[in-house]
Amino acid sequence: MVGCTTVEKPNKDVLFQVSTIDALLAGVYDGEISVAELNQNGDFGIGTFNSLDGEMVAVDGNIYKIRTDGVAYLMGDEEKTPFAVMTFFEPDEKVFMTGEIDYNELQEYLDNALGSKNIFYAFRIQGEFDYIKTRSVPKQSRPYPKLVDAVAKQAIFEFKDVKGTIIGFRSPDYVDGINVPGYHIHFITDDRKAGGHLLSVQMKDITVEVDHTTDFYMTLPKQGDFYDIDLSEDKQEELTKVEKD
Repeated sequence: MVGCTTVEKPNKDVLFQVSTIDALLAGVYDGEISVAELNQNGDFGIGTFNSLDGEMVAVDGNIYKIRTDGVAYLMGDEEKTPFAVMTFFEPDEKVFMTGEIDYNELQEYLDNALGSKNIFYAFRIQGEFDYIKTRSVPKQSRPYPKLVDAVAKQAIFEFKDVKGTIIGFRSPDYVDGINVPGYHIHFITDDRKAGGHLLSVQMKDITVEVDHTTDFYMTLPKQGDFYDIDLSEDKQEELTKVEKD
């Protein structure tokens, strides 16, 4: 008698998220999820690290930390995160944009091109960019400040005629408080030596690879500051200050 075992393939159309954006805004900067666990749930993503130590860029299966010195460091398995968003990037469509394009025009064009505003999208743009402006936030010490106060001391980086990859997500409006409604975008250079949280971009004649992501999974901290913090307040105004240039 011959037995047959069916092995199910993992569902790769899942947005895997660690904690909530409102918790991060409130100063919950210590997490329990490691880089090793993130790698099990995606090869593409963004976020930050414990103590708010830099910006996270996950691309092609590697996870990098861009600190306030402007350098991108390849992370080991043991590093942990208080907030991250990951998926296995498998593009479902390509969106072509011609002419000169800035950050706002990118968002407006994608809003019109995408089929629904009620699912998650991951997107990637690879190429040469006329101008990129990014930031990173310094590592914080206890007692942790709110994110809007930590960002006030951010380091700014500017690139001209730079080759690299824009890594981003578009989330539905109904996840306000859980994730960033609309666009949340990071950047890393082709040589994987620099990058950060995207603040501004100038580019032309680009191709946007888009991954439709219809499933959502979120893991919350099992202990620590998350259990005591007040998450009942509307933090949209703080989020706008944190995300914008």
